[in-house]
Amino acid sequence: MMTLIVLAGTIGAGKTSLTQMIADHFGTEAFYESVDDNEVLPLFYQDPKKYAFLLQIYFLNKRFDSIKQAYRDDNNVLDRSIFEDSLLFHLNADLGRATDTEVRVYDALLENMMEELPYAAHKKRPDLLVHIKVSFDTMLSRIQRRGRPYEQLDVDPSLYDYYKELNQRYAAWYDDYDESPKMQIDGDKLDFVENEADRKTVIAMIDDKLKQLDAVTD
Repeated sequence: MMTLIVLAGTIGAGKTSLTQMIADHFGTEAFYESVDDNEVLPLFYQDPKKYAFLLQIYFLNKRFDSIKQAYRDDNNVLDRSIFEDSLLFHLNADLGRATDTEVRVYDALLENMMEELPYAAHKKRPDLLVHIKVSFDTMLSRIQRRGRPYEQLDVDPSLYDYYKELNQRYAAWYDDYDESPKMQIDGDKLDFVENEADRKTVIAMIDDKLKQLDAVTD
């Protein structure tokens, strides 16, 4: 069965780690959000108001390209969904980091991309979206642990409110998401990054969900 899985979740939720675990489990290719080679991201953290729009366009372009590649092949996994792109940019806009004109341009571009996606990718939707839900405290701990300097609160204390609002908005986003089948992993209770037993539990949960969906479509 051809299967495309997309991951969703806030900063530090563990999307990259779980993406690799799923890809290893199924013997498939993993597609990652462009972070380490992203020349715009450090600029955004230095001056969010100046670079929020540019960063979101950069990410949107990369996500669109990755999702097209992943959709063309069998059994791939993406570490962030294009469907949550709007959540990220509109948060920045609400924080005064984007102008009304930039919001209109972004929304129009995203709408056009989403209309073209089925034709470019030859697939209407993912087979499963996996959302990793973590508490705000866990989010902060993971951000600190991975150690990217520009993400740290001791470098920029104002990030605290940004991170808190972002984490809260993901809960509503997941509840409203209806583009594909979905499931949620509790990243507080299941530490699949550090704990082998939790890792096996999460993979088994995803296996079970895919089996249920296959049974429904057969």
